[in-house]
Order: sequence, then structure tokens, then C-alpha cells
Amino acid sequence: MATLTAARGGGSILCSHHEPFTRHSFLSRPILLHPHPSNPTSTFLTYSKPIGPISKLTSPRAADTSSVPTTADKAIVTDDQFSLAKVSFGTIGLGGGITLLGYGFGAYFNILPGSEWSALMLTYGFPLAIIGMAFKYAELKPVPCLTYLDAQQLRETCATPILIQVRNDVTRYRYGDEQHLDEALKRIFQYGQGGGIARRSAPVLQKIREEVTEDGRYCLVLVFEAKSLQLSDFEQRQAKFTSFFGPGITAEIAKGEENLYEVKLISNSNVNPTA
Repeated sequence: MATLTAARGGGSILCSHHEPFTRHSFLSRPILLHPHPSNPTSTFLTYSKPIGPISKLTSPRAADTSSVPTTADKAIVTDDQFSLAKVSFGTIGLGGGITLLGYGFGAYFNILPGSEWSALMLTYGFPLAIIGMAFKYAELKPVPCLTYLDAQQLRETCATPILIQVRNDVTRYRYGDEQHLDEALKRIFQYGQGGGIARRSAPVLQKIREEVTEDGRYCLVLVFEAKSLQLSDFEQRQAKFTSFFGPGITAEIAKGEENLYEVKLISNSNVNPTA
């Protein structure tokens, strides 16, 4: 029997065992402490059968994410390509005209160098500024377009020519139009006619969205703001939306956020012929 001196009160721990007392065997057995009957300051220590060596503790391994599905198909496509459709001719004309006028006056009064060119800069700067202001006044800015990656991949194969044209028209600068899709809305809502709506109540296109439906079809979503209209005003003209933006599409109406209504133009084409 081995005796171990306890740290508390100077007592002792009596260790009773029938096998050699080793560090490995001591650590690999559950330890039980009992008060010694003849000496209250001592503790009788016993242990049960071996439970095997203590294994080395290891930190939990990181979860394997290779099989987790990604959301790449729902990634948003950024349009970073340069195009003249994204350029405001009003801004260019007005900025160039004001620059020529300013430098021309400075050169004319010998504040800036190039006095021999001042007359030429004033001659071209004034009409260029006027043209720029005219373009700026008649300018209709493009609406934001949210495109998902899976919709972009389907656009070339499933979108009808009319859907592609609508997307291109509303995402570029236009001049002389009161609003985007003005002619289409005029025919669908029949401004000032019997059964139609007032011109001042016309919906205004706020943005568009390209997405893919649950059955894998290309969909161009037109988001309108209409404070004076109800969902029923759009629903009763659902067939007109299908007819005007067709053929080859189906129009669906949905309620968006406050005062916003969505017209979903869904292509009837599908990359899967069995769908």
C-alpha cells in the first residue's frame, strides 16, 4: 500500500491497489476518495478497473464545406463596360461649352495665355453651351437594372427581341421623352379615354430586374411607382401587357413595396425543351 501525503491539513492519502502503481495506471483509472475509519485526517484512495490509456485531446476539425451549395447563380452582375448609351450628351456639351467660354474670356482679357485663340473659343463655346443645356433639359436618365448571373446566361438564348430592346431602351439616356416606355403605357392605360386613367396618374418606371423563374424561364421585371393606382388597375390590363410586349411572353402582375407594382414579362422560351 502506498501512502501519499495530502496537501490539506498535513493528512495522508492511503492508496490501496493490487497492481504496480504507475503514472499510466493512476491516470487511466477513475479515482475514489473515502475517509479512513481509524484516522479522520487521512483519506483512503481506491480506483476501479483500467479504462484504457488517455487519448490525446484534439481540437474539432473544421466542417467540410466542399459539399455546401453555392449561390453563384444568384450573384449580381455588375455592368462595367463602357458604352455611349451611358454617356450624357447634355453633360458633355454643357461642360465643354462652359469651359471654352471661361477660358475664352480669360484669354481675351489677358488673364490666361492664348489671346489669339480667344475669339475662336468664344465663337464655339457659346453655341456648344446652348446645345448642352438643351440636351440637359430634354434628358431622361436611365433606370437602374439589377441582373442576376443565371438571368444573364439565359438572356441571349431565351429572351425575345422585344424584351432585349426594352431592356436596352430603359437603361440608356433618352431625349425628348417624358418618361420611359411612355408610348407603351399610353396604349395600355389609355390616358384620358373611356375606361382609362388620367395622364397625371400614369405609373412611372423606377427600375428593372432580370431574373429566372422557378421553372427556368427568363423574366424581365418592370417596377413601376403609381401612387394613384391600385393593384386591380394593373391586373385588369394584364392581357394588354402580354399583347403589347409579345409575342412569346406572358405577363404577370405582383404587388411590390409601398406604391410599387411589378410587371413580370416572362419569356415562353426555355433552354430545356421538355419543360
